[in-house]
Amino acid sequence: MASPLMSLVHDDDRYQKSFQLFLERSSEHQCMKDFIHNKLPHILTSIGDGKSHLNVIGVGSGAGEIDLEMLSELHKRHPEVTVDNEVVEPSSQQLHNYKVLVSQKPELNYIKFTWNKMTASEFEENWKQRKMTKKADFIHMIQMLYYVKDPGATISFFQSLLDKNGKLIIILVSEEGGFGTLWRKYRNQLCNTEISQCVTTGDIKRFLDSKGVSYQSFDLPSHMDITECFTEGDEKGELLLDFLTEVLDFSKTASPELKAGVLELLQHPDCSSRSEDRVVFNNNLGVLVIDKPI
Repeated sequence: MASPLMSLVHDDDRYQKSFQLFLERSSEHQCMKDFIHNKLPHILTSIGDGKSHLNVIGVGSGAGEIDLEMLSELHKRHPEVTVDNEVVEPSSQQLHNYKVLVSQKPELNYIKFTWNKMTASEFEENWKQRKMTKKADFIHMIQMLYYVKDPGATISFFQSLLDKNGKLIIILVSEEGGFGTLWRKYRNQLCNTEISQCVTTGDIKRFLDSKGVSYQSFDLPSHMDITECFTEGDEKGELLLDFLTEVLDFSKTASPELKAGVLELLQHPDCSSRSEDRVVFNNNLGVLVIDKPI
């Protein structure tokens, strides 16, 4: 049965506000940066195989902050190469923010940016229509597989674009984290059936295992202060609840039973810990690194 609740993705303005608040309240970007500076350099060493030019695709790049961190590490590993960077992002606001960020960094003149205001599915369709033969050396899909219809098919398509020694990096929430717990219990009530909203690294590992695709796996510990969610009528708390549930105006539109159940689970030790008077949500992430198909 389709959920009667409206998905947050249908209101881009509120989605962006809730996402921004989520970033302020969580350690998500910091844990990603730790991975990028400590683990990614080794992964990037082997790509390119001596080429003077590298092709990169960022799928669901958002405002570009994490993209540019990765491109910086790529440049440190391969300082002589030029880069063609395909940015795939459906949000006009996020693309604008990314372009502004790039305009403030003249040192990025070794990168040619191509801006694709489209979803991953539209990019795939467009790529096939144009019969593109270009291969990619590095593709990253960070926190975006929730928004596609078929994550497995999306991964298979982008993996097929990898050149020799190319790497595909996927970052998603961990199956063992708070989101995994929330979705296991309330998947039918909360998850948008048009997209694969409740997907975790566990789901992707099972898909890759079923296809015989090898991968490297990394855990990224992350947390998020959700204390405000438990103050009735708190504006920021309601924004955070929207982000956690991916439901537009969750506090106002969910049934009293669903709202009470979600709030209770969010405080449960399987989802959150307590630190003094704060409720700290387990926002652990996982990274999967996939090579070109053999």
